[in-house]
Amino acid sequence: MRASEIKKGNVVEHNGAVYQIRDIERSAPQGRGGNVRFRFTMYSVPGGNKLDASFDADDELREVDLTRRQATFSYKDGDAFVFLDDEDYTPYALDPDAVGDAAGYIVDGLGGCYVALIDDAPVAVQLPASVAIEVVDTPPELKGGTATKRPKPARLATGIEIMVPEYIRTGERVLVNTTTGEYAGRAD
Repeated sequence: MRASEIKKGNVVEHNGAVYQIRDIERSAPQGRGGNVRFRFTMYSVPGGNKLDASFDADDELREVDLTRRQATFSYKDGDAFVFLDDEDYTPYALDPDAVGDAAGYIVDGLGGCYVALIDDAPVAVQLPASVAIEVVDTPPELKGGTATKRPKPARLATGIEIMVPEYIRTGERVLVNTTTGEYAGRAD
């Protein structure tokens, strides 16, 4: 398909790799003979590495057929993360490279995930917007801590560390934004 026909969310092949289009900027130069250019912000599938590339409107890109299946995290098999399809319970094993930074947000029984498949092979996972994770270690609250909004570090059950408000204690469950990696509120 031509660059001018591509929409956000399309999956295309570029330089032998597969990318999902996340953002499109269209620029039309003023003056005579100006060709319309498209600047795509693309992320590799799998891996999620960012690539910015510019194309003329008539440049050809091959669209890749990507299927998304809703799944739930089931267990870890060695290094691989195994998700079960919510409809037919097909297991999808994703290696740590395909999961990438999302590994720090995956907890037992995590639902609402989407596994991306190319030719029935799992290549990437998309997590829900926020995930509830238990705080396993954080310093105690200081006297008068609720009056000031000073954040403090907290280590979560999955091993990642985020900044939380001072009133959060060890053992509480917090919501973490899976896009930004920031505290998003108390869970439960």
